[in-house]
Amino acid sequence: MKSFLKKIIPRFIILFYHRCLARLAVFLYRNPSNKLVVIGVTGTNGKSTVANFISLILAEAGFKVGLTSTYNFRIGQQEWLNNKKMTMLGRLALQRFLARLHKAGCQYAVIETSSEGIMQSRHLGINYDIAVFTNLTPEHIEAHGNFENYKKAKGKLFKHLTQRKRKKINGKIIDKISVVNLDDPHADFFISFPADKKYSYSLKNKSGDQEVKTIRAENVSVKKEGSRFHVGGQEFILPMLGEHNIYNALAALTVGLSQDISLVKAKTALEKVKSLPGRLEFIREGQNFTIIVDYAPEVVSLNKLYEVVKLFDKNKIIHVLGSCGGGRDKARRPILGEIAGQKADLVIVTNEDPYDEDPMAIIDSVAAGAEKTGKIRGQNLFTVLDRREAIKLALQKARAGDLVLLTGKGAEQAICVAGGKKIPWDERTAVKEILSESA
Repeated sequence: MKSFLKKIIPRFIILFYHRCLARLAVFLYRNPSNKLVVIGVTGTNGKSTVANFISLILAEAGFKVGLTSTYNFRIGQQEWLNNKKMTMLGRLALQRFLARLHKAGCQYAVIETSSEGIMQSRHLGINYDIAVFTNLTPEHIEAHGNFENYKKAKGKLFKHLTQRKRKKINGKIIDKISVVNLDDPHADFFISFPADKKYSYSLKNKSGDQEVKTIRAENVSVKKEGSRFHVGGQEFILPMLGEHNIYNALAALTVGLSQDISLVKAKTALEKVKSLPGRLEFIREGQNFTIIVDYAPEVVSLNKLYEVVKLFDKNKIIHVLGSCGGGRDKARRPILGEIAGQKADLVIVTNEDPYDEDPMAIIDSVAAGAEKTGKIRGQNLFTVLDRREAIKLALQKARAGDLVLLTGKGAEQAICVAGGKKIPWDERTAVKEILSESA
């Protein structure tokens, strides 16, 4: 019914409804964002990791922090997985969560802020103090119409930043701050929005606007033992692998510096992080091959994952993947299959989140990309509708020294199918159960 109404109701009425609901939510929960320092993180990739890194740095500095991200929620020391299947909570739920943070005594709220959430005005009721931009690559194009609209949606967070007045918390005026990845091709667009203080971060030693304080990583080294880099003479040793995670760490510590948190505190916080749920997460149950669960739902993130995979010694690579339905970025489906076909020895295409689409049609589209690289069905390419059975097949075919990649779900807690239904699902749990059954 909901999808049917969206088709027949004019778009301007739907957008008006979203704005009204956002303002109603603020009224009902008495504008809780005015009582917290609110940090919004937006971009295509890395949002959840950056948001978590920021919260950990703030906590290390002695602040009580609330967090909402794609895969988890946090209030102080209490943390739980996101089972809502939403990157950004709806207007009422988000205001309720912010009110809960204030009641719990949190000083900061870190909110992963998606373009879809912005499009639906979920950000309007929030008085942000810091806006963070990670990167921008083609994603959610069907939802936004084109890439330019997608970029503008992200930009609305930065525009919104100074449209709300500065707060005064405990007698202190809270500045409006922007933090931008200087190495992204679209950095200038996000830097152009007004802010009291502007920061950027870079691994490429690029020169930015003189009015923007740039935090640079130097002596960067990415190895299978971990990643190393220096900022301001301070060495960071990051257990999480890949250059993309150095960018994520750099974004977070830049936010920390904007809040007068020392590099030493940031170093202590970041070096405690061994892994994050569903982000390059290793499943170790005594098997003689490697299993990695990673979200990587789109082209850029999947390529970045394979850059990390290069660091490991392995025999063959077995990759289980699918692609999202619901009209989301259909063009990427064969490209995902092509990447897997080029870089994995054996590809198993399965269900991900079909929503109201035919799951086999999605699977076949991904498989077609793998076939383009020379993969042959029944030999080194398999299509399996049931995701659990697909994982089971991958684990059965794995031999000592192999690497099994499971992408597309990460730590998500459900598979979304037709009629708005959600089937409970945790990829990590499923893998452990299958390994236990075959032991």
